[in-house]
Amino acid sequence: MLLVEDLQAAYGDSKVLFGMSLEVQRGQVVTLLGRNGMGKTTTVRTIFGLLKPRGGRVSIDGVDVTGAAPHRIARLGLGLVPEGRLIFPDLTVQENLMATARPGKWDLGRIHAMFPRLQERGRNMGNQLSGGEQQMLAIGRALMTNPDLIVLDEATEGLAPLIREQIWDCLIHLKSEGEAILVIDKNVEALARFADRHYVVEKGQVVWDGSTDDLKSNPQVKDRFLGV
Repeated sequence: MLLVEDLQAAYGDSKVLFGMSLEVQRGQVVTLLGRNGMGKTTTVRTIFGLLKPRGGRVSIDGVDVTGAAPHRIARLGLGLVPEGRLIFPDLTVQENLMATARPGKWDLGRIHAMFPRLQERGRNMGNQLSGGEQQMLAIGRALMTNPDLIVLDEATEGLAPLIREQIWDCLIHLKSEGEAILVIDKNVEALARFADRHYVVEKGQVVWDGSTDDLKSNPQVKDRFLGV
């Protein structure tokens, strides 16, 4: 589904990615783990064409999209829940959901079934929502593009524990429906409940990868690279 090979990127003269490589297959839940400032969000931005790579390759279903425009990458089946949510503050909840919608199995009815609160708040403006509601809206908006792979950058950052559990339940449900997911988050224990594979990032490159069982049996990985 998604293949990233030896990806390199920089902001001006400051190089951030030094050969990132990862893979997400159809139906898989894959995590990108690491401390703050290690290059996770830069990886996502480069995959989506928001930052031009300095080297390496990104392909979607075998199609080389390295450095392609973001709209082209989105049309090939990638949906993004960005860090900070970035919902449209001057659109209503329903308008946010419909703004970038494409035909497919995910429609308003299914989004409302998953997040009833969004139906209740449908006429409210985006800037009138709580942080948890905004994250639900950001996920719903991404799903309304009917992607083949949904990418969540800092899936539960800053959310109350109850809302955080709702987001995890949502991702578990999406996995049960065969959705491919790439998720960045710091809650390793929660991710280990349903993720298939993990990539640990340190200073702009993958320093470890393996299955959930591999991660559980290697506590030194968490101690050394994740600070948990």
